[in-house]
Amino acid sequence: MIMRRGGRAAGFAAGATVTRACLAALRAKPPGGRARWARVNYAGRTVGLLAGPATAVGAAFAAARVRPAAGLAVAAAGACGTYDDLAGATDPRRGFRAHLGALREGQVTSGAVKLFGITAAGLVAGALIKERPLDKVLAGVVIAGTAHFVNLVDVRPGRAAGAVLALGVPGVLRGGPAGELSAGALGAVAAVLADDLGERAMLGDAGAHALGAALGAAIALGNGRPGLTAHAAALVAAAAFGERISAAAVALGRPGGTSLACGEGNREA
Repeated sequence: MIMRRGGRAAGFAAGATVTRACLAALRAKPPGGRARWARVNYAGRTVGLLAGPATAVGAAFAAARVRPAAGLAVAAAGACGTYDDLAGATDPRRGFRAHLGALREGQVTSGAVKLFGITAAGLVAGALIKERPLDKVLAGVVIAGTAHFVNLVDVRPGRAAGAVLALGVPGVLRGGPAGELSAGALGAVAAVLADDLGERAMLGDAGAHALGAALGAAIALGNGRPGLTAHAAALVAAAAFGERISAAAVALGRPGGTSLACGEGNREA
């Protein structure tokens, strides 16, 4: 069921308002203490990760107003990303192959939890959004793939936000449910954009994955099978390219460097 309450402007306002309120609450009382959410970015500056879960909550709230299934996918992506932000901070493994290799050896890494959790949530949401079996699968790939893509490019301040703008603005212009979903994601990222660009906060896996899932749901809602097929193919190609870049970085002796395959945010490079 589509829940329309004010259209795109209301969606943008909902994403922005909830994100700012959540961020203020988290900063007032960070779960586990402030140090738990502190990270060193690529430039050696200490920044906070609290903008990530705040953005995830705002984007999930805005998405759920349009389609509950989309809200579920965004919330799951944000939860998996938050888990990886916290549990995977000291894990040197980067890239899909590294996490899958660890899984074959009986080790369940936070990256593997994120990979399978977001993929499962995307497939469930796709199955609820679309009617035909093939379209359900394609929509799931697009939702999960877009979540991973936005995280993939989050290697410097503003990169993930730029990807959200590039993907979200066309969706807003399209209108309808897809436009409302896109507007919610844009509102959420707008609420933390100044902090992100000012290197006072980073979106991390939580924010990047959640925003990507919201935009993926918007793409799924706004496209038929040809569009879904094209988007899915492009996202799979981007993931494969990112995996090769990650493998090359490890081969050059940079196993702890920023991964383009599993997207580690703008952490220390």
